[in-house]
Parts: sequence; C-alpha cells; structure tokens
Amino acid sequence: MENGDSQLVLVSTGKLESLLVPVLNRLEMIESILNKKTKPNKLGYYRNKDLQERFGLSPNTIIKYRDTGVIPFTMIGDIYLYPIKQLDIILESNSNLFQNKAS
Repeated sequence: MENGDSQLVLVSTGKLESLLVPVLNRLEMIESILNKKTKPNKLGYYRNKDLQERFGLSPNTIIKYRDTGVIPFTMIGDIYLYPIKQLDIILESNSNLFQNKAS
C-alpha cells in the first residue's frame, strides 16, 4: 500500500468489548467525581465562595444582594450562609418571569 492509504481491520466483538470496557469504566469514574464536585454541600447552604464559583458573582455583588435583600442569608459568627432551597426558588421564579415576558 502507498502512504496515506487506510487499512480495514476487522475486530471480533469480544476484542472490541475488551478494549471499550476499561474506557467506559474510566468515564463512569470521572463522571462520579465530577458529580461529587458539583453537588451543593450536604447542609443545604452555600457560602460566599460557593456563590462566586457557582454563579460567577463577585464579592461586592454578593454584599450588595445581601444588603438589599435580593438573597436571603443567615450568619454564624462572621460566616454568611445562604439557604440553597430558597435561592433555587428565587432562581426558578426569575426564570419564569423571563419566560413569560418572552412569550
């Protein structure tokens, strides 16, 4: 064959399966790791860092939203906590507002 020509290679299903199973297992492991990293914390609260990473908010915007009552919060000492369920409700209601205006 000349350079650049392709060869057709036949592979048995058993051989193909033995090649693909490790790849699929690795993908499942990666997916599991990613899912653990993207889940909110178990306590049901975001912290400032979570709001910054998850929603792309700057520290100043978080303070402004907190001070103006846009987002609910509670404090323990000097740590601000933002209830995930309430923020989800706010996000959902805002999403519905934009959908209704677009109609």
